[in-house]
Amino acid sequence: MRADTERTIAAILEAAERVLSANPAATMEQIAAAAGVARTTVHRRFATRDALVAALTAWAARKFHDAVVSARADTTPPLVALYQVTANVLRVKIGWRYAMNAAAPDDPETARIHADVLLQCAALFERARDAGLLRPDVDLEWARRTYYALIHEASEARAGADEDVDRLATLVVDTLLRGVGTEGRPLAT
Repeated sequence: MRADTERTIAAILEAAERVLSANPAATMEQIAAAAGVARTTVHRRFATRDALVAALTAWAARKFHDAVVSARADTTPPLVALYQVTANVLRVKIGWRYAMNAAAPDDPETARIHADVLLQCAALFERARDAGLLRPDVDLEWARRTYYALIHEASEARAGADEDVDRLATLVVDTLLRGVGTEGRPLAT
């Protein structure tokens, strides 16, 4: 029975992502219909719409965490890890767009997940600097925040398009490491 319950919850959450991405004001009844279950089944699992959205964002946070962990950024060469983390995260952000952009619930587990991702990303950026991918004097906090912004913009600008995630990941990593300017030219003052 537990596996059946887990499948039902997964179906509801996946349907909620699809329906809410298309219509953020969608009802629980519309989500139930998309999941192929009765409205009462959705209400039995999630007492309110807010509870459903909180579960959806927590589930997406776990997928986000898994995307980062699966890249094995602590043991993979930094350039490969940076690319793999980028591609994995883009897949989650594009596939779970509504949940990833919804306000994070006040859930200690979700906060712990995001804190762990932050630590892993910080360690990856230190490894990238130590490997010579980033300048030795780079502000790692600024570089990391810039990286997050690049991923966000790539996922927002390309969501819904038939964009190749691998190409997007390459574009993000290339922009982070090489920028968009011409190397060797002095800045105008």
